Amino acid sequence: MIRARGVRFAHRRRPVLHGVDLDAAAGRVLGVVGPNGSGKTTLLRTLHGSLRPAAGRVEVDGDDVAALSAREVARRVAVVAQEDEGVPPLTVADMVLLGRTPHRGAFSRTSAADEEGAAAALERVGALHLADRPFPELSGGERRRVLVARALTQDAPNLLLDEPTNHLDVRHQHDVLALLRGLGRTVVVVLHDLNLAAAHCDEVVLLDAGRVVAAGTPGEVLTPQRVAAVYGVEARRVEVEDGFQLLLRRSPSAGAGAGLALPVPSTAPTSGPPTGVPLAVPGLLGPRGAHREDR
Repeated sequence: MIRARGVRFAHRRRPVLHGVDLDAAAGRVLGVVGPNGSGKTTLLRTLHGSLRPAAGRVEVDGDDVAALSAREVARRVAVVAQEDEGVPPLTVADMVLLGRTPHRGAFSRTSAADEEGAAAALERVGALHLADRPFPELSGGERRRVLVARALTQDAPNLLLDEPTNHLDVRHQHDVLALLRGLGRTVVVVLHDLNLAAAHCDEVVLLDAGRVVAAGTPGEVLTPQRVAAVYGVEARRVEVEDGFQLLLRRSPSAGAGAGLALPVPSTAPTSGPPTGVPLAVPGLLGPRGAHREDR
């Protein structure tokens, strides 16, 4: 369980987080979404203590994260950062085994149980066949899956992931998020794709300019009106059998620098879409049996 109250942070005196509250319950997946520069990565880093807030408090399993040793934090929280902090010249298997470091003595070797756990984690992310490959030679998507496997091998009750679907194809995006949801651990995941958040998160926190705009279930938070106001796009919500999907289009009033306009996928419904040029959104549509649309 991870809890934040009144978290404030500034980079070089520039405020980034303004009194953020967050509750990630045990066994639940909490998505953190928001535009670029809204403070998502900074918030995630305060949650595992790599950044210390100027004000406020972060608790991990009821204890102030600032009072925990680095080893104890690593035993409680596994992290998949947004970008690799260097690419070590290790095999994939050795890279994943690094997840066992918080549980071993300073000079102890990996055990057979460690190796079995690493192999199981690689299999769960569909990367066991990469075990003997040099980690630096992998594609971006393969690296992301290996880093998720390392986090699983760490066997911490809390997982923090910053854009774990980055570089992944559509199938592996859904596979990884479905895997995280099935772990039964506390998961906080930063996502850019609102439809992935809607499909795989139990709760969502929407940030804008370092403030929480809304928090709750995806259905409560990701309303067309709120998405339009925060992201500056036109939004339509299409209800489907297993939830909802958002159709997002560039606002006609957007300036030239508002973003790249791409055509609607061929599977998109054509019954009266709003005017404007659409933005491509991975996982744009669910089943074609949509029965209600909300603006």
